[in-house]
Amino acid sequence: MKTKKISIAVASLLATCASTALAGGGNPGPDVIVGGLTNINHYTSGGAVGGYRAYSVGTDACNIGTEPANWVDNSVNHPVIAQSLYRLRDGRLEQIGISWLKHSFASLQGNTCAICQGDGDFQHLGTGCSDPYDASLNGGQSGLGPRFEVNASNGVFPWPYSNPAGSTGNAPFKRIQVPETKLAPNSGDQYFMEGQYVTRDDALAGNHMNNASYRRTILNTNFSMANVGGTFRERPAIFAWLDHGGGANVPDNDVVIQSVIIAGDGKFDVGAKVTDNGDGTWRYDYNLHNQNSHRSARAISIPTSGATTSDHYFAAPHYHSGETVINTPWSAAEGGSAITWSSAAWSAGNDSSANAVRWGTMYTYSFVANTGPEDGTVSVEFFRPGAGGSGFDVTLPVPSAAAGGCNGADIAEPFGQLDFSDVTAFLVAFSNMEAAADLALPIGQWDFSDVTAFLGLFGAGCP
Repeated sequence: MKTKKISIAVASLLATCASTALAGGGNPGPDVIVGGLTNINHYTSGGAVGGYRAYSVGTDACNIGTEPANWVDNSVNHPVIAQSLYRLRDGRLEQIGISWLKHSFASLQGNTCAICQGDGDFQHLGTGCSDPYDASLNGGQSGLGPRFEVNASNGVFPWPYSNPAGSTGNAPFKRIQVPETKLAPNSGDQYFMEGQYVTRDDALAGNHMNNASYRRTILNTNFSMANVGGTFRERPAIFAWLDHGGGANVPDNDVVIQSVIIAGDGKFDVGAKVTDNGDGTWRYDYNLHNQNSHRSARAISIPTSGATTSDHYFAAPHYHSGETVINTPWSAAEGGSAITWSSAAWSAGNDSSANAVRWGTMYTYSFVANTGPEDGTVSVEFFRPGAGGSGFDVTLPVPSAAAGGCNGADIAEPFGQLDFSDVTAFLVAFSNMEAAADLALPIGQWDFSDVTAFLGLFGAGCP
């Protein structure tokens, strides 16, 4: 991916400049967060509809800022509420369900996060005050609008929002839709609900980088759900991978997450985990979470240093109920030095339909490699054009070079040099259909493209 990118050093500087806002209340003005995730409704207790289960989760918003926040009904000056479900299975975190957006209306003045200062009313959430929306309100189909109309980096959306007709008898319509195949009661899987508020005055104040929170959720045998433990405030659900990767409330220190703030836009979180399979291979899992970047992301590139990779995997939440985003899986392309997943490039014609990593979503990428990890540069390319470059880089664990510091053609002793023993080893591996000779797409098929790839690597020599 040859693009102009923001370096991790610059991204870290931007994050430092905005650190007070990330901590809450850093800039004058309103600062709306998810102070609590409450009850969960399960709408498909009679069985999956079209293969999907449907849920909603209650949210309790808090204004931890210094001024009342707009909560004006029938206008563009109120928050929208996104709901999502994540699953942690076998060390891999995925976002498995998303909802449409609840458009908020009259605010109450509670004390969930602090002592309410009493300067609010039905149209404004006062400082220190909270406003609850239970699962029934957040799952009310007539009050849910699409995500694609909302620019989460500045809180702008049209009014009235699109509200296509749909049968209220269709339980999954607009709610958190989850494929039943992604749900496994009594399996040891962990589940997490996430809520996120987007509101214009919060974004204008520069306090919009902390508006997502998550909470651990129990999946019952009948597929109903209930939240347990406390809400992890101002922490998007990608961090559940780190916080609970060793089990409920047990951190997984093998998970690395880098947060990147894009100047004038929004925030991404990029995470990685490497698992030693114990057989001379390692599984590499990556997550790309877009909290509120309007520019979104269309590609991620991971260096492989010539290592042999297999078991390429991609997962993304399913858009539904008439959202204009097309659920086309990202394709993986592998060269001698990197593996890149990508979606369609931006153009005015496909701006509302290409399957970019849009705000409030997280996409998952995985593969198996025959070398262990080292730190390397993972590159992310933006979907929409804009100021400040065409992407950004982060430092995360990536496959190291093959044994001896050479590339993927160095498959026989003595490692560190390429000679006839490597040619012989490749021919043996090729004839036996072994991973060491599976060097080109399609992975799992041994043909002339693998021979060509080996000759190219062999001819390139050692780095």
